[in-house]
Amino acid sequence: MFVLGHQPREPLTMKGGTTFTFVTDGIHAAFEQARAAAGDRRISIAGGAATVNQYLTAGLIDELRLHVVPVTLGHGDRLFDGVPPLRLEQVSARQASLVTHLTYRVHH
Repeated sequence: MFVLGHQPREPLTMKGGTTFTFVTDGIHAAFEQARAAAGDRRISIAGGAATVNQYLTAGLIDELRLHVVPVTLGHGDRLFDGVPPLRLEQVSARQASLVTHLTYRVHH
């Protein structure tokens, strides 16, 4: 796991073996480290709107999964704020009792 942050920290290894590596030199560095660690496997980027917006703007997301919950928070970062126009192709939509899961393919 590669975690974006502003303060340098030593890696943290959890019981079970998962290691959190803290990356302070930006999204591209975190992406490259994740890509190297994954080898031929896919990587996932998780985070809030600010993180997702940065990766969308950089063209580093191929598939976007949104989990929409009908809760109004009152403030926060907006998804797609400052992101250049994208073409999103809906791949799937699945509704559960308290959440709707949406998946889009991102065409750059």
